[in-house]
Amino acid sequence: MANYTRIEVANVMKQTGLVPLFYNGDIEVSKKVIKAVYDGGARLLEFTARGDFAHEVFGELNKYVIKELPGMIMGVGSVTDAASASRFMALGANFIVTPVLREDIAIVCNRRKVMWSPGCGSLTEICKAEELGCEVVKLFPGGIYGPGFVKAIKGPQPWTSIMPTGGVSPTRDNLEGWFNAGVTCVGMGSKLISKDENGEYNLDKIESDTRRALEIISELKS
Repeated sequence: MANYTRIEVANVMKQTGLVPLFYNGDIEVSKKVIKAVYDGGARLLEFTARGDFAHEVFGELNKYVIKELPGMIMGVGSVTDAASASRFMALGANFIVTPVLREDIAIVCNRRKVMWSPGCGSLTEICKAEELGCEVVKLFPGGIYGPGFVKAIKGPQPWTSIMPTGGVSPTRDNLEGWFNAGVTCVGMGSKLISKDENGEYNLDKIESDTRRALEIISELKS
C-alpha cells in the first residue's frame, strides 16, 4: 500500500524537479544505486520494471527504502496494464508510470489515490489523461518532441504539468532548455545512472551528478 498520496507525490515532483529512473535485476546492486541518488538529494525514483520477476525485486527494494532511506518515494515505470499496476501498488508503489495512455490503469490507480503518469505524445492524449485525473503527464519519448513541443502545449494549456522522459541529461544546457520551456520535472535514466567502460555503476559519479542536476534545476526554477 502506498505511503504517499498522489498529491504528495506530485508536490515532490514539482519541488525537486527530478525523477531518476532505473532498473537492475540484482537487488544488492539496485540498493547501492538507489542509495547513491538518495545521497545526491533525489527523493523520488522510478523503478522501470522491465525484467523477469521485477515485482519481486521491487518488493524487496521498497522494504529497504522504507527502512533505510526516509523520505524516498518509490514508484514503478514501464507498467502496461491494470493488473501489473495493481500488483506493484500491493507492493507499496507510490506512483505508476506508463509508456502509453491506458484508461484501465487510470481507474485502478485513482481507486487507491495513487498517482499515475501516462506517456503521451499529442495534445489530445494529454487532454484525455487530465480528464482521467492525471496530475503530471509524461512526455515520451521526450527527445523526439523536444522543449519546443512543451512550450507549444503550455500556450493553450498553462495548467498542464509535463515530465519529459528520454532525451534528458544532467547538463545545464539540456536542463535549461526543458525548464525554460515550462516542464514541471524531468525523468532521467541512463544519462544520470550510467555505467563505466567495465559495465559497472560509478556510484560516486551517480551521486555527484544527481546533486549537480538538482542544483541546476533549483536555480532554473527560482
